[in-house]
Amino acid sequence: MTPAPTTGSTTPLVITDFLYRARDLFSAKTITQYQGGAKVFEYTYGEYADRVLRLAAALVDLGVRPGDRVATLAWNHYRHLELYMAVPLAGAVLHTVNLRLESDEIAYIVDHADDRVVFVDSSLLPLLDATRAQRPHMPVFTTDGDGNGLPNLDALAAAVDPLSEPVPRDENDLAALCYTSGTTGSPKGVGYSHRGLYLHTFTACLADGHAISERDTVCHVVPMFHANAWGIPFAALMTGANQVLPGEHPVVPDIATILAEQQVTYTGMVPTVAVDLVRHAVSSGIDLTCLRALVLGGSTPTPELVRSIEEDLDVRAYQGWGMTELSPMGTFARPPRTADDDPQLRYSYIRRQGRLLPGLRWKLVDDEGTVVPHNGIDRGELLMRGPWVAENYFRDEHPEAFVDGWLRTGDIATIDPEGYLTIVDRAKDLIKSGGEWISSLALEQALTTITGVAEAAVIAVPHERWQERPLAFVCPTEGTMLAPDAVADALAAIVPRWWLPERIVVVDDLPRTSVGKLDKKRLRSTVRDRLFVDTHNSSTAGSPG
Repeated sequence: MTPAPTTGSTTPLVITDFLYRARDLFSAKTITQYQGGAKVFEYTYGEYADRVLRLAAALVDLGVRPGDRVATLAWNHYRHLELYMAVPLAGAVLHTVNLRLESDEIAYIVDHADDRVVFVDSSLLPLLDATRAQRPHMPVFTTDGDGNGLPNLDALAAAVDPLSEPVPRDENDLAALCYTSGTTGSPKGVGYSHRGLYLHTFTACLADGHAISERDTVCHVVPMFHANAWGIPFAALMTGANQVLPGEHPVVPDIATILAEQQVTYTGMVPTVAVDLVRHAVSSGIDLTCLRALVLGGSTPTPELVRSIEEDLDVRAYQGWGMTELSPMGTFARPPRTADDDPQLRYSYIRRQGRLLPGLRWKLVDDEGTVVPHNGIDRGELLMRGPWVAENYFRDEHPEAFVDGWLRTGDIATIDPEGYLTIVDRAKDLIKSGGEWISSLALEQALTTITGVAEAAVIAVPHERWQERPLAFVCPTEGTMLAPDAVADALAAIVPRWWLPERIVVVDDLPRTSVGKLDKKRLRSTVRDRLFVDTHNSSTAGSPG
C-alpha cells in the first residue's frame, strides 16, 4: 500500500521565518522610533533585517548556544525590536524582563531563568545592581552607547558579518520566556515555543481577532516586556505592517501626538491609559480617527470608557482577554454584526471578554470539577488548553495550576450561548459572606457606573459574624468630590442590599501591578496595616440574608 502523502511535514513552524518574509516582501516598510513625542529614527524592514542578522551572528560569536536565555531590560524601541528576532535566530530564548520590578526581584528572575547575557537600556542599569552583584561574570551589554564603559549593542553588531543561516531549531523548542507579575507569590516563568508563537501570530491576524495586516501602521504602547507586547510585534512583522515605537517613559500627550502624526491604525493599551488618552485627545482637539481599532486589555473597561472611545473619539473599541500563560491571547471581544446598529448593545459585547480564538479549547468547571453549561448564568473556573497555552511553568513544579492537560486560569466566569466569555472574578478575589458569594468584580463594575466614580476596587475583609465582607475603594473623576454615603446610596439602587460594602473609602488613586492591573495584594496589605474597617466615616453596610 502506498503511504498517504504528507504536506509540510519537514517544514517547522519557527518565528524566525517572519524576518525573512518581512525582508523579502516588505523591505520598504518602516519602523519609526519616537522619544519624548518627537521622531528620532526611522529605517526600513530591509535595513532592520540586516541589523538583526548581524546581531544574531554576534550572539553566536559571543558563545550563546541553542536554548540559552538572553535577557532584555528595555523600553519600546527599535533596538529592542531587533533583539526580538536576533535572539531566536541565534537559537536562543528571548527573555523580556519587566522593567517595573525592583532590583532584587529582577535578580531573582534573571537567576531563575539562568540568563546567559543581558541587554539593558543604560538608563535602567541601576535596576541590574543586585543582578550584577549576584552574577558578576554574566556579560551585560547596553542597547545604546551610554553605559559607563559597558559594551553596547551597536558595536557588537557592527563587528560581524550577517548570519548566513539561522541556527536550526525544532518548532517545539522555546523561542521566548516571560515571567508572571508575581502578585500572589514568586514570579513564574512561562516558556513560549516557536510553534505556539507562530500559531498565536496567525491568530492575531484573523479578521475576528486583532486583524493586523499590511495596510496597518501599528504603535506599540503595550510594554514589550509584557507577554511580547501581546504578540503584536510578531504579527506586524509577519504581515508587513509599519511599526511605531514610543520610546522611553511614554506619556499620554506624546502617545496622542504619535498616533496622529503617524496616522496609526492599530494600538492597544490598558484601560487606565485609554482613559487619559481620551481625556487628552478631547481637551486638545487631537483627531485620532485614523485608528481603526483601539484594543483594551488587562481589566474590563468601564461603560463610560467604551462609550467615550466610540463616541467622543469616533474610534472603534475592542477588548482582548488573556494571560501570560496564554502567550497571552485567549479571546477577543468583537461584537457580532447584529449589534452594528445598536450602540448600547455593541458596548455590552465589548465589555465582555469575547469569543474563544480558533485553535484553543475551554471549559468551565465547578468546585467538584463538573463541567458547567454555557448558558450565561452558571459560572465556574475557566480552564484552557491549546498550542500556545502553557502546560507547565519553566523550571518550577506547580501541579495545582494544571489538571489533565488543562491550565487552571483561576478566573471564575460564565460563557453565554453565543460563546461570549464574561469574567465574574478571580477565584481568590471572591468574597464569601454569610455563606453566599459576592463578586468583587461585579461590585467594581457597578461602582463605576455611578456618576463621579472613575475607578473602583473591592476586596474582602474579615467579619466576626459574616466571615467576610466587601470593602470598596473608589477614585473620583477629575474635578469631582465624592461622599461615601452618596456612593453607597447610589450603589444600593443597583445591587442587592447584602452586597453593599462594609465601608467605602475615597482615594486619589489605586495601586497597580507592573502591567497596569489593580494590585489587590497591596490593597489587602494596606487594610491590614491601617484597619479601614470600623464605624468612622463608613457607609451603611448591608448584611447577607
